[in-house]
Amino acid sequence: MKFQQLSAIRKELLDCSSKEKARVSRRFFKTGPGEYAEGDKFIGVQVPDVRIIAGKYANLPEKVTLDLLHSPIHEERLLALLILIAQFGKAGDLERNKIYRLYLKNTTWINNWDLVDLSASQIVGVFLREKDKKPLYKLAKSRIIWERRIAIVSTFALIKNREFKEVLKISEMLLGDREDLIHKAVGWMLREAGKRDQRTEEQFLKKHAKQMPRTMLRYAIEKFPEKKRHYYLFIPRD
Repeated sequence: MKFQQLSAIRKELLDCSSKEKARVSRRFFKTGPGEYAEGDKFIGVQVPDVRIIAGKYANLPEKVTLDLLHSPIHEERLLALLILIAQFGKAGDLERNKIYRLYLKNTTWINNWDLVDLSASQIVGVFLREKDKKPLYKLAKSRIIWERRIAIVSTFALIKNREFKEVLKISEMLLGDREDLIHKAVGWMLREAGKRDQRTEEQFLKKHAKQMPRTMLRYAIEKFPEKKRHYYLFIPRD
């Protein structure tokens, strides 16, 4: 049964695939030698098509979902995460706990920014809303770029509830990160916090703007009025 399900799912993905889209995705997601997603494989399926397939297999057994998540093919891992998100959304406390733990146990395969951004806040962030946030800080200290990105993007679920403590603390932890993809994610989350409480974001900026990587700062102030953006962009830096 398991192999029949996998075969059917993979056939549906291939039926939606395109060699040209795969070529574009390999370039867009930086899969070349020395790039952040070196060796990732794409078959060229658009996200809306993957979502449709995920909807058909929303009740897929865990073993089959894990086989997809452990696939070398990017779209199969994307499909597995969409299925886990759907199952998490409908689950009770015990099942949510199980999916959350499964997610953190398998971060090795949640290994590109789109996979993280799609899933982290909807599973990790939502699960931890009413719980101890220590797992986020552990992830933020990880040597693995994708786990650090999971940490900061997960705070989006808290930001939506106007809870800003974690986004501010984790952003501070990641100020010195060397990775541009972390700079972008931190700036993005600070911007989302600012949309809900600009005073909170500006308090962070007044303390840290001089040390923030340029990309992080630009993302954080993207929605500010031009005059205020100009102020932060040209503030004397340490």
